[in-house]
Amino acid sequence: MRITGIDALVCNAVMRNWIFVRVKTDVPGLVGYGEATLEWKTRGVVGTISDLEPLLVGKDPRDIEHLMQTMLKHGFWRLGVVGMSAVSGIELALWDILGKSLDQPVWRLLGGKCRDFLRVYTHLGMGEMGSVYETLEGERLAQKGREVVDAGYDAVKVVPIPYTHYTASNRNIDAVGRMLTGLRGTVGPDVDIMVDFHGRPASRHAALAYIEALAPARPLFVEEPVPPEDLDGTAFLTAHSPVPIAAGERFVGRREFAPAVARHAFDIAQPDICHTGGILETKKIAALCETAGIGLAPHNPLGPIAGVAALHFGISTPNFIIQEEMVGAVPWYDDVVGWPIARTPGRWDCPEKPGLGIEVNEAEIAKHPFEQEVLHTANAVMPDGTVVDW
Repeated sequence: MRITGIDALVCNAVMRNWIFVRVKTDVPGLVGYGEATLEWKTRGVVGTISDLEPLLVGKDPRDIEHLMQTMLKHGFWRLGVVGMSAVSGIELALWDILGKSLDQPVWRLLGGKCRDFLRVYTHLGMGEMGSVYETLEGERLAQKGREVVDAGYDAVKVVPIPYTHYTASNRNIDAVGRMLTGLRGTVGPDVDIMVDFHGRPASRHAALAYIEALAPARPLFVEEPVPPEDLDGTAFLTAHSPVPIAAGERFVGRREFAPAVARHAFDIAQPDICHTGGILETKKIAALCETAGIGLAPHNPLGPIAGVAALHFGISTPNFIIQEEMVGAVPWYDDVVGWPIARTPGRWDCPEKPGLGIEVNEAEIAKHPFEQEVLHTANAVMPDGTVVDW
C-alpha cells in the first residue's frame, strides 16, 4: 500500500475555515481524512500540506510513527503551530486509513477503550460565535446558560472575562463575580461551569483577582488565565488559585508540554489534537500528564472530523476528564461529515465503524468555499487604543 497524493478541502464555517485533509492511496477506494483547522491561518496550513506531500508520496500510510518522523525531521526547520496543524491533519488521516485497512475503529488500535462514552461540554449558543465571545452581560449569560442546560447538557463553558491589560478594575472584577453567581443560580448546583479567560489578563495578579471573584460559583476549572507563554504566571496561579487551573491549548507538541508538566504548572491539560501533532503525539502528552497526576480536558472548538478524532482519543485515554465540542457552530455541521455515532447532548458513545468511521460529503464541502473568516480579534482593544489579548 502506498500514498499517491495528499491535499486539503477547505470549508468555510464563518468563525473558522475548516481544513479537511485527504490522503489518497493506491488501494482502490481507500482514502483517509483528517482535519488541520487553524483559525486565521488557513492559507498557511493549506500551503504547508502541499509542502509536506512530496515527503510522503510513495510511502506506506500505515507506518504512522515513521511518517511523523519524516515530516518533523526532513524539513530541517522545526515547525510551529501552522506546520504542526498541517502535520496533525495528515496524521489523523493516516489513522483513518490504518483503521479502514484492518476493519477496526481507531480507538481499538490505540490500546482499546478505557470507557464506554465521553462526557462532553458545549459553549453558550451551542457554539454560535456571537453567543460564545460576546456574552458579557449577566442576564444574557444566565439566559444562554439555561438554554444549554435545557438542551440536555450538564456542563457549559463561558468566556465572560473583559479585555484586560496588566490591571483589572474593581468594576470589572465585581461584574465577573456577579455574572458567575447569576449563572450558577440559574443552572443549579449540578451543572459544571468552566470559565475561559482566553489569556486576556496580562498579569497573574489581574487574573487572580478575577478568579477570587468567581470562585464562589465553584467552576470546574478556569482556563488559560494568563497568556500561554507565561509559564511562571500559570504555575503561580495553580499554586494560589481556589479554583483548578487548566491550560495548554496553545502548546505545540510534547516538548512544550514537558516543562509545564514537570512543574505541575496546571491542574488540567488541554492539548488540541489538531495542532499538537495528531493522535500519537497527544497520547504521548497524555502519558506525561498521567505520570504527573494531571487529567485532560482536550481543546476542540473545530470541525466535525476533529470532533470524531477527539472521540477516539478520549475513549482510549485513561486520564481523560471531559471533551470540548462546538457542534452548533453552523446549522449545517452534520451535512459535510457524517459521524459514526448519534450524538447526545453531553455524551458521545463509543464508535464501532472502521477507521475514524466518518462519511465525508465532498460535494457539500464544495458549497462552502474559502472565505476570509470573521476577524473577531479586532475587538480586543482597550479604550485608549492598546491592543490586548483576544
